[in-house]
Amino acid sequence: MSLIKVLLVSLFSFLYSIQPAMAESEDNKAINQLYTQFALAFNQLDAAIVENIYAEDACYVPENQSKGITMGRENIIAVYKKFFGKIKHKEARIEVDFRVVERQMESHNATDVGYYLIRFHPSEDAEEPISEFAGKFVNVSKKNADGKWYLTVDTNNRSETPFYYNAKPSPDLYYGRHFSPLTAENYAEQP
Repeated sequence: MSLIKVLLVSLFSFLYSIQPAMAESEDNKAINQLYTQFALAFNQLDAAIVENIYAEDACYVPENQSKGITMGRENIIAVYKKFFGKIKHKEARIEVDFRVVERQMESHNATDVGYYLIRFHPSEDAEEPISEFAGKFVNVSKKNADGKWYLTVDTNNRSETPFYYNAKPSPDLYYGRHFSPLTAENYAEQP
């Protein structure tokens, strides 16, 4: 075999071997973008942004023990509209961010495990401190035929805030903004 053929075979073998890694990297970026969209929706109190995150047949398993599982994108969006409406009515604002600590990925499915932190800023005239709470989540995403990733399962429950703050970044996984822990002057833990 000539040197050129050996080089070409080696080059094609190399390109073939890195193709799955490049595709996984693009998939990680696309899934990470879901968390960026969530943060934007909370910051803007805009449920329309969340609509682009969920699959049509998605389900949401809330942390609240008195609430059932919400099935379907439209019903999930209605939950967000109601929640965001309450925040707007209080003339408050809310921030959320996530730290993904584990992602298990197959060709068209991904399961993320991590922590979230929600920070509530009351209205200026409320004279109340900023409060925050944290939780754990498991999200399942699916890549549709259009090549876009959508959440199909969204579940969460509460946890202590240090779990969020102490979560370590993992390569290629979403690791949100760096919220600074609240100080005693502006901190009130929510029940």
